[in-house]
Amino acid sequence: MMINFTPGPSQLYFTVEGHMRKAFREGVPSLSHRTSAFEQISRHATEGLKSLLNIPADFHVFFTGSATEIWERCIQNLVENYSLHLVNGAFSKRFYEIAGQLNKTAHRVEAAAGQGFSELPRVETTPELIALTHNETSTGVSLALPLLHQFRDQFPQSLIVVDAVSSLPYPQFDYSKIDSVFFSVQKGFGLPAGLGVWVVNDRCIAKAEALLSKGVSIGTYHNLPTLLANAKKHQTPETPNVLAIYLLGKVIEDFQRRGIQVLRKETEYKAAILYQALKAHPLVNPFVTDPTYQSKTVLVAETGSHTESITRHLINNGLHPGDGYGDRKKSQLRFANFPTHSKETFERLVDVLNSIT
Repeated sequence: MMINFTPGPSQLYFTVEGHMRKAFREGVPSLSHRTSAFEQISRHATEGLKSLLNIPADFHVFFTGSATEIWERCIQNLVENYSLHLVNGAFSKRFYEIAGQLNKTAHRVEAAAGQGFSELPRVETTPELIALTHNETSTGVSLALPLLHQFRDQFPQSLIVVDAVSSLPYPQFDYSKIDSVFFSVQKGFGLPAGLGVWVVNDRCIAKAEALLSKGVSIGTYHNLPTLLANAKKHQTPETPNVLAIYLLGKVIEDFQRRGIQVLRKETEYKAAILYQALKAHPLVNPFVTDPTYQSKTVLVAETGSHTESITRHLINNGLHPGDGYGDRKKSQLRFANFPTHSKETFERLVDVLNSIT
């Protein structure tokens, strides 16, 4: 069996096949989203997520088509004029670009490839929204939680929005310091692609309602007031990906049985042994060299001219690495480190890497 280390879509969590078979037996894929059965599925996934991640009561969970959609919805619903973006890779840059495409005044503070942020930015105008990418999937750079949490103190009037697409459920966010976090399920939650999850607090709802009252367009069926009105009934504005919501609830159950702290400790152990192997290897190095910025969930190896041969050797041993991103496609490899990847799998990955000389 080939183990998939690509950072999304990544390896399915080992229980997904069984949950999917049960879902088909029970007719979940053809279930109407206006039935009590769907409401129970939606409630189960929502309440399970809030319990797993210790999300406070004044936050709401909404389902969308993807995290890419959420980039757009955040700008539409939370920004009238000005947003600030910390950019350190392709995905944080795309969030910034979407703001401009929606005719907002977007300002970016940018770090060089493979580098992170060590201090809060200085700005002349208080931004309405500050977009923070906790884990930049393209480069393997992470934003340290202590710094991330400082934004609330420095910018108390701004809405702090966190892209945690390739890091949740690992990070332990202080939700009193942020206003919104979002992710998609095909990475850390080990599910097929096709579902975005948008978590927002009451401050975000109030901002969207204020923009709407001014006559500002905040989108149509997936604006925050409409999402909230439906979520209160454990429904959605449109026909959603019912199967994905069902599977999310089931995998969250599985995670809860293992325990979130166990998942976090395993993530740190797996990251530690792979970074150690990359640092000691004669042919490769970690792309992100400063431990302060090294992602625990997407590890990027600088493989240079050896990329093709290393890839071939790993695949021959049943281990499929992720390609580098963009212009680094042929000079880097990326390794997802999600709950679906066991400690034993990572130990095997390290052994195989160490056999390449």
